[in-house]
Amino acid sequence: MSAFPCSDDVLPESAALLPLPDVADQLGLAVTRVHQMLRDHELLAVRRDGVAGIPKDFFDSTGAVAKHLTGLITVMRDAKYTDEEILEWIYTEDDTLPGRPIDAIHGPLAREVLRRAAADPF
Repeated sequence: MSAFPCSDDVLPESAALLPLPDVADQLGLAVTRVHQMLRDHELLAVRRDGVAGIPKDFFDSTGAVAKHLTGLITVMRDAKYTDEEILEWIYTEDDTLPGRPIDAIHGPLAREVLRRAAADPF
């Protein structure tokens, strides 16, 4: 098995990260399955202070992966954005949403976030 991808930490300091073993417990999976989800680009991880973690914002209130997150990552990767660029975009304030795309993806504006990502996020 190859190592899982882990981005540079381009997130705001206020963005909470969940260590991969905690994500595995939360999802009821083996940690190796979380590694596979990262290799399959279903999730993105960053390394902060030497520890790989996944943003807590990537999960809904039940602890599941946010419904439209994987689709958003796919759309942006298909448009050739790097993982770091994707993370920067979803954590950047957008007054027209209003707020950050990562917040909007949890509510009624999720499809609008996907539309904007497909159109041209940057």
